[in-house]
Amino acid sequence: MLFFRVMIVEDNREAAESLAALLRTWGYEVRTAYDAPSALADVEPFLPDVILSDLKMPGMSGCTLAAKLAGQGVLLVATTAYGDDASRKESRAAGFHEHLLKPLDLEVLHALLEGHRQGSRNRGSLI
Repeated sequence: MLFFRVMIVEDNREAAESLAALLRTWGYEVRTAYDAPSALADVEPFLPDVILSDLKMPGMSGCTLAAKLAGQGVLLVATTAYGDDASRKESRAAGFHEHLLKPLDLEVLHALLEGHRQGSRNRGSLI
């Protein structure tokens, strides 16, 4: 059975675990990382199809994480409270494909993930 894997990178543990629980009910295999270095260490063994990452985290930012992962076949989605033009441009320049505002619109998130999952099935493995 093929799993669709989503990694959540979020320094707010409660928010990360709540979102992870919801995504599991939607049928996704989910891992959480509470900082960008931990996410980087877990990308290769987990092989996520999608990474949902906060932008502003202590230490390494979500933009630095995205820049390190850009071009590796994973859909990078910024999940942030920052919706201004400068933040959107920064996330796009770093390699994020999408920029979603918190609190997340769950219908939009679900549609995005399902659209990517369907596209992944048609293309084969992303990573």
